[in-house]
Amino acid sequence: MADLEYLSLSKPRRVLYKTRHFFSEFGKNFSKFFKSIPGKFVNLGKKFKEIFENLSDAMLYGSWSTKVSFLIFGFGNIMHKQFFRGFLYLLFEIVFVLYMVFFGGGYIGKFGTLGTVLTQESDSGFKIAGDNSFNILLFGVATILIILCTVYVWYSSIKQSYSCDEMTAINKKLASGRDDIKQLGNKYYSSILLALPVLGLVIFTIIPLIFMIFVAFTNYNAIHMPPEKLFTWVGFDNFSTVLTGNGIAGGDGVKFNYTFRTVLLWTIVWAILATFTNFFLGMLVALVINRKGIKLKKMWRTILITTIAIPQFISLLIMSKMLQPDGIYNIILKSIGLPTISFLTDPWIAKITVVVVNLWVGIPYTVLSCTGILMNIPDDLYEAARIDGANPHKMFANITLPYMMFVMTPSLITTFIGNLNNFNIIFLLTGGGPNLDPGMVSTAGQTDLLITWLYKLTVNDQQYDIASVIGILVFIICAVLSLIFYSRSNSFKNEEDFQ
Repeated sequence: MADLEYLSLSKPRRVLYKTRHFFSEFGKNFSKFFKSIPGKFVNLGKKFKEIFENLSDAMLYGSWSTKVSFLIFGFGNIMHKQFFRGFLYLLFEIVFVLYMVFFGGGYIGKFGTLGTVLTQESDSGFKIAGDNSFNILLFGVATILIILCTVYVWYSSIKQSYSCDEMTAINKKLASGRDDIKQLGNKYYSSILLALPVLGLVIFTIIPLIFMIFVAFTNYNAIHMPPEKLFTWVGFDNFSTVLTGNGIAGGDGVKFNYTFRTVLLWTIVWAILATFTNFFLGMLVALVINRKGIKLKKMWRTILITTIAIPQFISLLIMSKMLQPDGIYNIILKSIGLPTISFLTDPWIAKITVVVVNLWVGIPYTVLSCTGILMNIPDDLYEAARIDGANPHKMFANITLPYMMFVMTPSLITTFIGNLNNFNIIFLLTGGGPNLDPGMVSTAGQTDLLITWLYKLTVNDQQYDIASVIGILVFIICAVLSLIFYSRSNSFKNEEDFQ
């Protein structure tokens, strides 16, 4: 629609047009995101093709020492008198071989079955240890990562040796060991400093994350609990259970599917309500506090900061006690002759309750953020608008709101994703309850989010396989929504326009 046509529309029609345009664009962007995935795989394939071409050139045209480097890491560098670099490559290979012989190889050998020997009890009452599927999966994942790193070092060793051949052919001086040490202190100084944090990231984040992903393809649950029992690979059965209800025999699969759909719908509704009610009401409070003529501004801001200073889990636990059937709110209602309210035991009232309590918890943060933005909007814009005869409503719609949306869109997206995984307010306030729907699995309640249901599946039911599937689906939902919304926002497309 052209600009003149849009301006000729009435306000209700403009809102309708914007709403329709948003959802149509969302669908296009959603499909565009998935259409771009094959192109990314094509680019990845080109990079692998380049790697194989480099290896082929090294084998065909490299010196004999370069060809030996295919078996002995760093041999070509040593032959070119780059002893420091060559011995580092060789040391890496020796450590890798020893690791695979004495530790990693055994776990990789059993990775395909995750163990076949059960733990047994001898006649004398002693347990004879068998395979431990948990350890096989965990250390198997770690070994796979080590193998991938070794492949990279192997490729780097061959590439370095072939590069030495090319430089020698044109009589170019090669870097000596002293030059390599100097580069470690200059060119690669930042990499050395980051090596330990990256190693910690791999050990404590990447490996557990990959482990969790692999668990989704196993039957690791209370029935198959190591070390006494073994679990094994089940392919996509767990995903079929959650998404279609056909992965588990009997009624459990149907229950899991129904529970997932119900909890997912409430999770999305909750995230939308929690995000936008906090944002717009918080912005309204900030506008009122920062309005000229309002007295005691510092006091109101101090009160808001005080609510933030109290740890959230304390506030939510106290609020949960106050909202119980025999809590203070119902006691007050009884004392004045009014009927009590099932704040946490009625499904619909419980959902309304968590949204309202979230306003009390979240509005102070929004007010402080909006206050900082409001204080930085140039006064010249408002002065010019007043001269042109704009009323306060038009100034808000054309100056304040666009400016705040431009600045806060990334924060709004982050808050939305955070609310999808808002564990604290749901778990501490309602515990995910009430659990009144017989069609849902026993651990799931009407106010449960995917993240709180995942927690219950692991801690209460030990359904680690299904919980891993839920975790993967939550990640996919968050990642896709973040990429689509942020890439389409003005904060991303017109970043240079911010002044």
